[in-house]
Amino acid sequence: MEKMTGSYELLFFIKGTLSQEEAAAVQEKFTTLIAENGELVKVDEWGKRRLAYPIDKINEGYYVLVAFKSTTDFPAELDRLLGINDAVLRAMTMRVEEAKSAPIAAEEAPAAETVTE
Repeated sequence: MEKMTGSYELLFFIKGTLSQEEAAAVQEKFTTLIAENGELVKVDEWGKRRLAYPIDKINEGYYVLVAFKSTTDFPAELDRLLGINDAVLRAMTMRVEEAKSAPIAAEEAPAAETVTE
């Protein structure tokens, strides 16, 4: 039986108190984990930014947005692993619905206006 797959986006941020090398190592750890358990579509590093509000007296974090495809059971495990990692302040995984575009039928298409003089 074929397993169902879905498209997901993960946004997480790493403590801003870490060095840039340490933050890159944490990011690499999770992007490698995603690549091993699914298909890594895109990694968008937003860099170090100020948080909207302090979390555990930390005001800055390294933001990373990851788009990936995987089986439907993997995101729950990924959230669990992100939650127990001390370097990750917050993480959110969202399922992305793929746009379904249906061709416009000829009878639904607006009629072209013709100008006769």
